[in-house]
Amino acid sequence: AMDGYQVNPTSAIEIITGLAKTLKGINGSNWHDTFLGIWIAALLLVQRERDPIEGPIPRLDTRLCMSLCIVPLVVATLIEEGESEFVMKKLRDDLITSLQALVVSAANKATTKAIMFLSGGDVGKSCSDVMNMKDMPINCCGNMRQLIVEACIARNILDTSAYSWPGYANGRINQIPQSLSSEAPCWSSFVKGAQLNAAMVKHYLSELEKLYEVAVKGSDDERISAAIVLCGASLTRGWNIQEHTVEYLTRLLSPPVPADYFGAESHLIGYACMLNVVIVGIGSVDSIQIFSLHGMVPQLACSLMPICEVFGSYTPSVSWTLPSGEEISACSVFSNAFTLLLKRDVPTVGSQLTPEHLLMVRNLHLVTPETLNKDRFRKRLSEVARAASYEPVFVDSFPKLKIWYRQHQRCIASTLSGLAHGTPIHPTVEALFNMVFRKVKGSQTLNPVNSSGTSSSSGAASEDSVPRPEVPAWDTLKAVPYVVDAALTACSHGRRCPRDLATGLKDLTDFLPASLATIVSYFSDEVRRGVWKPVFMNGIDWPNPAANLSNVEEYIKKILATTGVDIPSLAPAGGSSPATLPLPLAAFVSLTITYKVDKASERFLNLAGTALECLAAGCPWPCMPIVASLWTQKAKRWFDFLVFSASRTVFLHNPDAVVQLLRNCFSATLGLNANDGDVGALLGHGGISPVAPGILYFRMYRALRDTVSVTEEIFSLLIHSVKDIAQNRLSKENLERLKTVKDGSRYGQSSLATAMTQVKLAASLSASLVWLTGGLGVVHLLIKETIPSWFLSVDKSDQEQEGPLELVAELRGHALAYFVVLCGAFAWGVDSRSAASKRRQGIMGSYLEFLASALDGKISVGCEIATWRAYITGLVSLMVSCLPCWVIEIDAEVLKSLSNGLR
Repeated sequence: AMDGYQVNPTSAIEIITGLAKTLKGINGSNWHDTFLGIWIAALLLVQRERDPIEGPIPRLDTRLCMSLCIVPLVVATLIEEGESEFVMKKLRDDLITSLQALVVSAANKATTKAIMFLSGGDVGKSCSDVMNMKDMPINCCGNMRQLIVEACIARNILDTSAYSWPGYANGRINQIPQSLSSEAPCWSSFVKGAQLNAAMVKHYLSELEKLYEVAVKGSDDERISAAIVLCGASLTRGWNIQEHTVEYLTRLLSPPVPADYFGAESHLIGYACMLNVVIVGIGSVDSIQIFSLHGMVPQLACSLMPICEVFGSYTPSVSWTLPSGEEISACSVFSNAFTLLLKRDVPTVGSQLTPEHLLMVRNLHLVTPETLNKDRFRKRLSEVARAASYEPVFVDSFPKLKIWYRQHQRCIASTLSGLAHGTPIHPTVEALFNMVFRKVKGSQTLNPVNSSGTSSSSGAASEDSVPRPEVPAWDTLKAVPYVVDAALTACSHGRRCPRDLATGLKDLTDFLPASLATIVSYFSDEVRRGVWKPVFMNGIDWPNPAANLSNVEEYIKKILATTGVDIPSLAPAGGSSPATLPLPLAAFVSLTITYKVDKASERFLNLAGTALECLAAGCPWPCMPIVASLWTQKAKRWFDFLVFSASRTVFLHNPDAVVQLLRNCFSATLGLNANDGDVGALLGHGGISPVAPGILYFRMYRALRDTVSVTEEIFSLLIHSVKDIAQNRLSKENLERLKTVKDGSRYGQSSLATAMTQVKLAASLSASLVWLTGGLGVVHLLIKETIPSWFLSVDKSDQEQEGPLELVAELRGHALAYFVVLCGAFAWGVDSRSAASKRRQGIMGSYLEFLASALDGKISVGCEIATWRAYITGLVSLMVSCLPCWVIEIDAEVLKSLSNGLR
């Protein structure tokens, strides 16, 4: 789910390429159907978000990136891996008509370009942005197919002969429009000094490289202008060259040392203004998602670490003046870079993708084997990594970052120890505490609507402010946890009012925006420990959610209407007492609602907002709906987004609700409760009232704590679904007909084919859910323990009293075989290209030895013989026919035992 909640260090190109090869091999499909399936999946991703809700989530342009950039690169990768020629046939128009209205302008220009080419016009040097559609003498109506073809032509997968395909362009013109007859003012004219305009933004790779050179070697003003252009539409909408734009922006964050530079300080200081423009320019949710899709997160982190290390070592007084007259300080550059660095994960600041892990992935790009350099994607990653440094990079190279990260880990592991007088950090803590609490006046009612705030929350009280500490940003960050802990303690004991706490924390984040990351970390840890008393959200001391709480409850029920899940009432017991939140969560939400919902605050709200949601979701019900109620008062246009986020937490507090949701996923996909079931029913077609069960699961599974239990439940649902399929698709009367040779031969083919298709669909769904829920570790546990245990001790009470029909037992065996093979293929791949494939031989070798021992009679199994034999037959058949790389790795004696046992 492209929801902006997770940054992946692995490129979507690599992931989709592996999945495409897996599904092609196991399903026995041809490349045409495989490519068509990829296109359709990407288009449906856009279709489901054709009317997206407002909120801090990726917009339509980023979703179009999947169809128009990522998927063409996946196709290119698949082609370059060995196939010499592929035929791309016409995509089905009925699957993309819903997208035409969304991209009609860009699609029409793509069609115009084809007509211009067929009419003898020069489309190589003209910029389509300057085409005036009114000048065209015929109607140029385009669709997503034209955009996809343009994306393929831009990457040399297709050539311009595609313009001649039947039905592609609807005619020719006899005369080139006057608006296109002269040279178009594209990037080459910008390099010569022409004024920037929209037509220069998203074209031609050679000009993109020139712009990069300007950003590196030009004057300060030229560097800033070039960086602004690169961070604009060329990144978010330049789908045909997007991978190159991402590459150049990543390289800009590691600019080369000038040949004439001999200073003692880092050469990065000379690039301060340009670096700040790039960091701010790529800080949006959409931009981060694009970098993640292209696999640039590890190198992006590696480039940001030295920037943080250098600029965080300067005091706030070090500053530069931009051409606009705006002044930026070293602390501003540091804060922007540090905040971007920590956006790589959600639960707490950097808890999953550690600096060590990201640098390890980046260093692997340096040592990519020569054979893999045939892959244009991996070669690009290697080139970008080498452009920054030919040597591996480790956390030890950044001592100040390492100290902060170790302090962060200590805070997670235990509470803060007391701060003794005389320690080096004590004066900074004292100065920051005085700054936080001596600038505020009074204790007015804290209301989210009235506290929409400004960038500086102190207002007129600033005249009483104390001098701000002139210490480097790293020293300030080390002191922040102690300051926040003291402030929270003072508030809990009544020595400071909540209003003082909220405005004081906002002053702290205004002074050093990067401190927000440490505040997030501290509050996350304190909420998890649960040692603070709850506070009443009464509208006097703390903001009051009552105005919206009932409305939020009503909409949550609408969103979950089809799940059958009971929603606990949000109203407090008795209906009179106000809602409560744990003190750290109340303080955090009060801090976040002091930010403006605007572009300037977006990158900080993205960090704080996702952390706030995770904190609230981890607290007892109904903390998350209360937070959503407060924020819907603040940002009314985000109502749908906030309520949907609140609805997901129902499943985090109720294991039975998760099971019910999984059952709904199976029912929707298999059509057990309706006439038709498919992936469309699982994922829906957009909208949030109600939400399709698959979308709900995709948006909440990352927060599940007990993934092993959920995986076992998925496995159990697969076993039960086979019986349901048989009961729905093969009635008792039909089963009796299948027993006779005469009727079975006539009726059995279509009936069994339908049942087998449903069984495979159930197994595919189960494998997908298991892989999403627990990843590699859960798949290993499943194959090593769960499935062998099931075969040895299958529950007889689950079977029908008169004994299961042999046909149903066989279907169960085939379902399990398909399920195991798919789980393994998702985890290890069908070949040996992934790092995870190195673990395949050991795990599958041991598992097949277990199966061979059972076939030899050394181990007795508890399941039906028909299930057992169908499973072994199906597993071996799939491996031999679809996974030859797996078979090569298996010991020959084990294969002989399996073969003999099946005779």
